Amino acid sequence: MKSKIITVVRILFGLALIVFGANKFLGFMPMPELSGGAGDFMGALAETGYIFPVVGAVELGVGLLLVLNIFTPLALIVLVPISVNIVLFHLFLDMGGIVPAAVIAGLNAFFILGNVSAYLPMLR
Repeated sequence: MKSKIITVVRILFGLALIVFGANKFLGFMPMPELSGGAGDFMGALAETGYIFPVVGAVELGVGLLLVLNIFTPLALIVLVPISVNIVLFHLFLDMGGIVPAAVIAGLNAFFILGNVSAYLPMLR
């Protein structure tokens, strides 16, 4: 029973990443208006022309790997910098989105801990 719940959560997590990654290319969910430092920061990232497509591609790739349950430990580690930055962005610039950001980072950490045996050889 426990493993079935974890599988369902992993698939839902992967699907969420696929949706948010695809949104960076297709724009079917509008970005909320951000003011102050948050707006300035997001505007600067958008001006680079490459950050959002790269993040979207990583989210899509990681989401697909999680849904298909292939290379899961690798996918989770690749997602760490993005999930950390999501949390830091909301912690320092836009506290309104801290709960979903914490959920993403928490799920990432939960699944990394669940796959810790895959990382142990790298830590020797």
